Amino acid sequence: MPEYAMKAALYKTFGGPIIVEDVEKPTAKEDGVVLQVMATGVCRSDWHGWKGHDGDVAAHGLPFCPGHELSGIVVESGRKVQRVQRGDRVAVPFILSCGACRSCVHHRQPTVCSDQKQPGFTQWGSFAEYVHIPRADRNVRRLPEAVSFLQAAALGCRFSTAYRAMLHQGKLRDGTCVAVFGCGGLGLS
Repeated sequence: MPEYAMKAALYKTFGGPIIVEDVEKPTAKEDGVVLQVMATGVCRSDWHGWKGHDGDVAAHGLPFCPGHELSGIVVESGRKVQRVQRGDRVAVPFILSCGACRSCVHHRQPTVCSDQKQPGFTQWGSFAEYVHIPRADRNVRRLPEAVSFLQAAALGCRFSTAYRAMLHQGKLRDGTCVAVFGCGGLGLS
């Protein structure tokens, strides 16, 4: 096996088998980092991408590696990255915001960024040994030692989606009673 290879789970046809293959390991772009993936989740959105229902995945083309709920260790960083370094334990949100558009700056809503990147949708994702994360200074966050990689992988999508839905969209405040229907990843968050 070549030195640059890593294992990745990918599909070559929409709805087809997911296979594990040796593929080229990513390298860090100037604003990005390469993470060794330590934990990754499986989300219903990954299923939509695999079935061909997601326009970003379809636009990217096949073969494709899904996965957007992840945590890992920084193994390489681009020359412009300042906030994290090699060896840092980190978590990643499922939407990598730009920090410059109206949604990011004026509305402070990075999850609706007009220039967002999404591992597992607009680029290869975390069902691999390594993944490249662009805009690292804006989006990658160091993990406290008390937070496991498994716990952190759940924060980037399930928790943040439920949190935004309740606080930003639902305008819930302390003491509000709510009923949650469903026990999937979002309902349990």
